Amino acid sequence: MGLIAAVWAVGGVEAAPCWSPPVAGVVVDPFRAPACTWCAGNRGIEYRVESRSVVSAAGTGTVAFVGEVAGIRYVVVELPGGWRHTYGRLASAAVEVGDVVVAGTEIARTTTEFLFGLRIGDEYADPAPHIGRVVGRARLIPIDGSAARPAPPARVRCRVASSGR
Repeated sequence: MGLIAAVWAVGGVEAAPCWSPPVAGVVVDPFRAPACTWCAGNRGIEYRVESRSVVSAAGTGTVAFVGEVAGIRYVVVELPGGWRHTYGRLASAAVEVGDVVVAGTEIARTTTEFLFGLRIGDEYADPAPHIGRVVGRARLIPIDGSAARPAPPARVRCRVASSGR
């Protein structure tokens, strides 16, 4: 389910990245930007998942942190351009600081909850517009008994068209 997440220059404008979904789960609490640094909010997307579900790197980058904060296990991956993915509420990590991960690579396993966050520089941002959905392409199947062509590979598509936070 991996897709290399990259920022492409299109006509002189930076296109926003499109990442693979990090888990297969149900969103139970969306991103809510805090009004101030210490204010209430939800600094990521919270998912309900099966215990020990695979967490895949949403984008390609370098592991910057693996450890616990206030008793909760996290993995942080730095991407080009100052973007950072935070993967939280983990049962275990499969990576170490300094590892280079490619989109789609297993980096951790979940508890029954999972948090996916995005920081651009020092600001929290909503990762939802950058998380694609996996789509297949429709194809016709012959009814005359001839062999069908193989299906084209599934692709990840996002809602965003240009850089935004």
